[in-house]
Amino acid sequence: MKLRTLCVAAFLCFNLAGCQSAYYAAWEKVGIEKRDILVDRVEDAKSSQEDAQEQFSSALEAYSAVIGFDGGELEDIYDTLKSQYDDSQAAADEVTQRINNIESVADALFEEWATELSQYQNASLKRDSQQKLNATKRRYNSLLSSMRRAESKMAPVLSALQDNVLYLKHNLNASAIGALQGELSTIENNVKQLIAQMNTAIAESDAFIATMKGD
Repeated sequence: MKLRTLCVAAFLCFNLAGCQSAYYAAWEKVGIEKRDILVDRVEDAKSSQEDAQEQFSSALEAYSAVIGFDGGELEDIYDTLKSQYDDSQAAADEVTQRINNIESVADALFEEWATELSQYQNASLKRDSQQKLNATKRRYNSLLSSMRRAESKMAPVLSALQDNVLYLKHNLNASAIGALQGELSTIENNVKQLIAQMNTAIAESDAFIATMKGD
């Protein structure tokens, strides 16, 4: 069951107030550790990236349809493309927020883990825990870098879509459609790169989740 479905209302005030330490402490009282929250947030980010892939693919289809315009209401075409841009921006914002959420709990987890190393009396156990911390950090840093690279691929697509939406807004005529044709190949290439990078990040998410659950 997704963690966010458990007692959300009880802890929402902590999250909104930005009191992260109190927020995590509240979860720990009901048996949910930072490690569990991190895994859950990686799953959320993975889901948001999958949704973004679908949305950007949908926006590309809509743009291709605009280029193939052969009659009809230009205002309807503009409205469709504007809606696709807005939905794509919302999907991108969701991806960014999910990644930021991962960073927040990961920072707290690693800080706590490093601090607790000093509490060990058994040198062998301390050494083993340190090694696991280092390995987890490496996997996490690789995952975060992959997610951020995928996130960065959204900006060129959004920029191109916004430019074209603005152009159509003030040039609702058939000749305006022709002016946009040269942008199609660039947008197609950018969306292709975006989806490929997100696939890489999604695969890394799966591997990270499996490792965290298996450790």
